[in-house]
Amino acid sequence: MKQTINPAVLQIRSLSANYGDVKALDDISLDVQKGEIVGMIGPNGAGKSTLIKVLSGVLKASAGEVLINQKDVNSYSPNQRARTLAVVPQARQLGGAFTVEQAVLLGRTAYLGFLGKPAREDLTKVAWAMKQTAVDSLADRKLAEISGGEQQRVLMARALAQDTPVLLLDEPTNHLDLRYQVNLLKLIKKLVKQEGLSVLMAMHDLNQVSGTADRVVLLANGKLKALGSPEEVLTPENIMQAYQTEIETFTHPTTNKHIIFPVE
Repeated sequence: MKQTINPAVLQIRSLSANYGDVKALDDISLDVQKGEIVGMIGPNGAGKSTLIKVLSGVLKASAGEVLINQKDVNSYSPNQRARTLAVVPQARQLGGAFTVEQAVLLGRTAYLGFLGKPAREDLTKVAWAMKQTAVDSLADRKLAEISGGEQQRVLMARALAQDTPVLLLDEPTNHLDLRYQVNLLKLIKKLVKQEGLSVLMAMHDLNQVSGTADRVVLLANGKLKALGSPEEVLTPENIMQAYQTEIETFTHPTTNKHIIFPVE
């Protein structure tokens, strides 16, 4: 019997975008499957954050299309988009007067009724998201009173509270100490496995990408330079071309993960 291949949840087709007269993305095509983590790497200015902005509707594409569940994302209403795609931005975008719980509850906005009053299901989802990201003990604290790393975890909790099939993460481990970096990446992998989430994640740490992502996309100068498994993309040749940095690679003896380190 011939096996049926399901279409990707997130499909990016020949996508380009500009900042004024400057082309920031140039003909990007990429799929993210259900239950897959795609790690996005590249030097500063490569187009990683720009791609996430276009996918989330913050920046308009100049060409190409984005499909979620085979439907053009531009045909979604704001509420439909918010129920389909959640974003953890690189820059913290939280009002300091909110409490942590109030900030996470913003992730449920698309589900609230006419009066905007949260139902029991909304509060349950918020409590779950705060526990998953270890900010439940901060629920009543003002955002202005907590650290940058704690705010980053609040942003992650807000995204999880949205309960979407697609998750876009722009440097999600920024501002986190090592313990919370490890815990967050474990959480992402667990949710992808259990819930079948589709995750596109921009990161700077190549070893974290190698240890977390199913596939890796390398951007440079707004163009897609390589796409494949961590072993296929994180090669000395690709890294030299994109980063102008010499590296060596080896396979970890116990995890079998692809390890990268710069040559002095």
